[in-house]
Amino acid sequence: MPLIQISIAGPAPNAGVIQKLQHETTRLMRDVLGKEAALTVVGISHLPGGAVSAGGEPVSAAVWMQGLITAGTNSDMEKAAFIAAARAMLVDAVGASAAPTYVALQELPATDWGYDGRTQAGRREERLAGGAA
Repeated sequence: MPLIQISIAGPAPNAGVIQKLQHETTRLMRDVLGKEAALTVVGISHLPGGAVSAGGEPVSAAVWMQGLITAGTNSDMEKAAFIAAARAMLVDAVGASAAPTYVALQELPATDWGYDGRTQAGRREERLAGGAA
């Protein structure tokens, strides 16, 4: 159940770039981290050129990704592989920039987040008890 936010500064991405980022991010979540594609939500936001800086200086273009995943569901090697693949995907989709291309995965305890009004921990308990997930 990953929740991903991709931010793009500079020229506005066209619909093809947005769709490529959404599809490829979902694929990486599934193939590299073993997440369920149907529960992967990817949002793309745009900032105008100059709205982002690196080293205190405005840059004309930049891209970065932040993702939330459940703590303890992936190994350090899996997370490192995802970060490398996601960085390559971002640069391929929007190009390199003067700013570093960050990819951040934040792990949240299963008790601290969920979807459709139920926590991940609650869903896990229901599955173990033989109920609906």
